[in-house]
Amino acid sequence: MPARRTRCALALAAATGVGPALAQASEVQRGLASFYHPTFFTGRPMANGAPFDPESDAAASRTLPFGTVVEVTNLRNGLVRRVVIQDRGPFVEGRIIDLSPRTADELGMRHDGVVPVEVRPVGKLPNRGRGG
Repeated sequence: MPARRTRCALALAAATGVGPALAQASEVQRGLASFYHPTFFTGRPMANGAPFDPESDAAASRTLPFGTVVEVTNLRNGLVRRVVIQDRGPFVEGRIIDLSPRTADELGMRHDGVVPVEVRPVGKLPNRGRGG
């Protein structure tokens, strides 16, 4: 159910022009993307307190605020997906975002594991607190 709620929130954010303006989270970043191990992290709490769902649109960033909606572009193939920052990481030099296995599939990066990406903040979900 949390993945469905996240997808609905992303659709609403896209349709309405996406909430309040971003302050520090407006710069485009380029670097490497990786993805969460499909079984090891499943159900474990993310930094925002929610359990990780490998079928979700959750992503991790060291610098972007929780709830930030970003467009991730795989620079090898041009595929683009929107995700929501809900966790902290990755903690490997050069990597700027960790993605769910589902998003990695949609971006065509599961085979390579790590790919060059562009991360563009496009909005922020409403603050619902830790309870969702």
